[in-house]
Amino acid sequence: MRLTWVQPDDLLQLELVQSAAEGKDVRAIAAAWTAAGGTLEPPGGGISNRTASRELRQLAGRLLDELAAIPDPASAEPDGLDGIRSLWSEPPALPVIPAEQDPFDRVHGAWLGRAAGCLLGKPVEKVPRQGIREILQSQQKWPLNGYFTAAGLPADVAERWPWNRASRPTSLAEVIDGMPEDDDTNYTMLALALLEKHGSSFSTDDVARMWLAALPASRVFTAERAAYRNLLEGLEPPETATVRNPYREWIGAQIRTDLYGWVRPGDPRSAAELPWRDARLSHTRNGIYGAMFTAAMGSAAMAATDVSTVIAAGLAVIPPQSRLAGAVRLALEVAEDEPDTERGLDRLHAAYGDLHWVHAVNNAALVAYGLRVGDGDFTRSICVAVTGGWDTDSNGATAGGVAGAIAGAGRLPARWTDPLQNRIASSLRGFDGAGFDDLARRTATMAINLAGKP
Repeated sequence: MRLTWVQPDDLLQLELVQSAAEGKDVRAIAAAWTAAGGTLEPPGGGISNRTASRELRQLAGRLLDELAAIPDPASAEPDGLDGIRSLWSEPPALPVIPAEQDPFDRVHGAWLGRAAGCLLGKPVEKVPRQGIREILQSQQKWPLNGYFTAAGLPADVAERWPWNRASRPTSLAEVIDGMPEDDDTNYTMLALALLEKHGSSFSTDDVARMWLAALPASRVFTAERAAYRNLLEGLEPPETATVRNPYREWIGAQIRTDLYGWVRPGDPRSAAELPWRDARLSHTRNGIYGAMFTAAMGSAAMAATDVSTVIAAGLAVIPPQSRLAGAVRLALEVAEDEPDTERGLDRLHAAYGDLHWVHAVNNAALVAYGLRVGDGDFTRSICVAVTGGWDTDSNGATAGGVAGAIAGAGRLPARWTDPLQNRIASSLRGFDGAGFDDLARRTATMAINLAGKP
């Protein structure tokens, strides 16, 4: 049996890419690997069907250790919270939330929006942008305006661009029966459980213990699986994020942290500190920044109605010279300068198409772009985020959470929320079958409690 995401030969190919992005000189190690018969082509999806020889796998392990021993170059991308704080910019002015205001409607909108956006992107996860467009055009459903369907899809297009195998039985319009399970929504519920148990003073160790107690190893992927393995081997944070973990700047932490913003409404700086403690278990640098960016936007979306203000709040809590901040700024520039969405997406893909499809940097840019061109329109925001490709369900979820919070549950189109049937599936204990209204009430209660309100 080949356990994915942790094989040394796969890790080495991805680590060479990650280390080079961090400024390390990897040429000698890459040459040693290819001389022994290894390939420099990263495995598709982060995993490989190839079975390396025992000798080659052992060499990969030794070369991974050599890469880890290379000192980190000087960087404008710190990992520590104090270093990140020192680079914060002044956040935009947000409307003052009246003390007597009930946060339920916006929180409910965030939960529903996150679920709907995630569900929209699930059938086409791993389908590239050109495939998504061909599917929709062949059905006369371009531009995207509702959940995907297999109805009317020509057989040759279906063969060329097959639906995501795991999601097809639950996520096409004709079979949706409530919100199916997804890691994007599991992590949102896990964050709620963490806060309900520990409050806002939780530690990274608390996050680790909750993972081990609540998440089977088969339910975590990429950086989370690497960190999970490191925990079982006795490592502690922040080593859990760095040892044999080439996924440390991928999107995993970015999908875990929306709720930390929802419970800190109108206070993006306080919101950003919570995901830092969560993200450092499995991520570094831009992987952490993506989590902080998302939470700060979620916080601002609980107060503001202007999308530009919400995105600016997210940018204010991450290092301005980071690659993720630069990607978000480019996305905003493209949204401003290019009226044609497809040409705008072309520019983003030209700039970041070399990154893995689940990297934090390119996907954060796409979320920002979808939100900005959507400009408060829920449908347009999630549809652009999904048809832009890359990590479709995660981007739909993040964009949907922000746009849903800005709108509030009462203003979300019924065609997106009715199929959810106020029910979510989950393998997390105590959450399977939970209603979105109940999740929103619990989240709003947590926000009130953290604010010290009666």
